[in-house]
Parts: sequence; C-alpha cells; structure tokens
Amino acid sequence: MKTLRIWFGCSMGLALSMVFDWSYGFFAIMLPLFILGKMERFSLAANILVLVSVVWTTTLATILVQMFQFHPVILSVAVGLMMLVNCIAMMKPSTYLFGFIGLFVGSIVLSFASYDFIDIEDFNINLWVTTVVNIGVCAFAYWLFPERTSQCVDNQVSTPVKKDIDYIAQVALGWVVAMAAFFVFQVANLYDSLSALASIIILLTPMTLAGSMGVAKIRIIGTGLGCLAGAMVQLILGKWFGNGVLLWLALTIAMGWFCHWQTKGQIKSAIGFSAMSALTVPMTTSLVPEQQDAFFSILYRFSSIFVAVALTVMVIWVAHHCIRECLLPAKSLTQSN
Repeated sequence: MKTLRIWFGCSMGLALSMVFDWSYGFFAIMLPLFILGKMERFSLAANILVLVSVVWTTTLATILVQMFQFHPVILSVAVGLMMLVNCIAMMKPSTYLFGFIGLFVGSIVLSFASYDFIDIEDFNINLWVTTVVNIGVCAFAYWLFPERTSQCVDNQVSTPVKKDIDYIAQVALGWVVAMAAFFVFQVANLYDSLSALASIIILLTPMTLAGSMGVAKIRIIGTGLGCLAGAMVQLILGKWFGNGVLLWLALTIAMGWFCHWQTKGQIKSAIGFSAMSALTVPMTTSLVPEQQDAFFSILYRFSSIFVAVALTVMVIWVAHHCIRECLLPAKSLTQSN
C-alpha cells in the first residue's frame, strides 16, 4: 500500500503541475515523495508544520536579502544566525523537520533572491501554493491507500549525539558548510545550479563526516539512475514528447520503481529520492513541449551534481578535522574533570 500511496501522490503532483503550468512543478512531486515516504499515516500537524516552515523560511530569507543586499557584512551576519538556528534545530527529532526545511529552502531562496532577473515573490507564492496543495494530495493518497493499523510506525529522523562536545562539533560542521555554500553562490553566477545547491544541503543532513560520505555515494548513484531514466523517457517518446498525456504517462511509469524503493530501507529510499529529483527537475523545468527537450539539461544536472558532491565532501572533510582539532583541548579538559 505504501508504494501505491507514494506513486499516486507523485503522479498526482505531476499532473497538477502540468495542468496549472507551475514554474517549479518539481516541488509538487518531491513534497509528496518526502511526506508520504516518511509517515505511515496522515498527520495534519506534520503537514501544517511543513507549511509553516516553508512560509516562515521563504519570508525571512527574502526580507534579509531585500533589506541587506547592499550591506554584505550585515547580510552575512544575519544569514549566519539563521543558518545556526536551523543547524541547532536539526539536532533534535522534534525540530529536525523545521531545521532541515529552513536550511534547504532558505539556501535556495537566498540564492535566487540575490538575482534581479528572478521574481522571488513568484517563486515564494508558487512554493506556498504547492505546499498547501500537497496537504490535500497526501490526505487523498492516505484515504485511497490506507495502511494497516498494526503496521503504522512513523519513521522519525534523529541525529544521535553522545556528548556536548559532539553536539557542538556537529552543529559547527553543518553551519560552516552551509555558510560556505552561501558565500560561493552569492559570489559566483550559479543561478542555474539549483540541483548542485540542493545536493550540498542534502549532504549536510547526517551532520557527521561518515554520514555525509555515505550520502555522497547515494546521491551520485541516485542522480545517475534518475538522469538515465529521464534520457530514456526522452528517447522513447521521441517527437511525441510534446504530448502532455504521453509525457505524464511516461514519467509516471518511470517514477514507479523509484517510489517502490521508498519502502525498501534507508539506503534504497535515499537512492530513490535522489533519482526522483534527477528525473523530475529537468523534465518539469527545462522541457518545453514542441520547442525544447531536456536532454542537455539532464547531462548538465549530472555533471554539476557530481562536481558539487565531490567538492562538498572535500570541504566537509577539512571542516570536520579543523573543528575536531579546535575542540580537542576542550574535550581533553572535560575528560580530565
């Protein structure tokens, strides 16, 4: 039932994005995938938390950029505080979702809002509408494909912390890498590298070096599979890729296996999530029916994510060892006491 529930939610999100021509329609697919994959039963409170987190993060990030865009030092301090709060929130299971959304969505909005040619208000409103619609999509999916009561066990994300010194090290690691990504995307002209920025933030979710290394491998494998699936959809459809019904049907079929992986443990679930994003983002943003296909966008996505993942892992490795070296005296003093 869970596979059918996730598959239905993603296909329905794709259909809505195509019917209403949402500029960032991939959110309508990835949100049901994320929510339905994490929760075995419908929770209005959890969905409202996602909505509040999205509205709060997009509003705060937009205001910060618009107010302090011409004051780089003040903007850096304000963003640093925002990122720090989100990293701290990710250390507790009860606030993990709020922190992750703040870090993920906040980084995207901060990058987009710094470009004058991007209508950030349109992006924010589009994301708000998608998040509201996602509540209805998830509720409908749970109603059509209910889970047995005996099997309803929520998958809560937690970040284990053994000591205060480890807590500080994990928060510092996430904060350093998130701020490094912020500065790079502010200085460089990387407005078309949304997937690379998303990959950087996803690598931070374990908040540890070992966890990030594992996520990096998963991200590359999943992206490769998703890009391959997208290219196959393009080749199979051929000149008929401009037919909306055929395109929806082909993408729905391609999403089926990745949705099934969401029920097969953490590793396959993570690979499936990465593959879904690699499949749906180019096909909903770069594809213009009867005008432009998404083949080159698919190739660019894989190459940009591969480079971003490799560089991020290097930064995480350096940051991890530097932070540990700085905290080593404090740890030794704590153990002696």
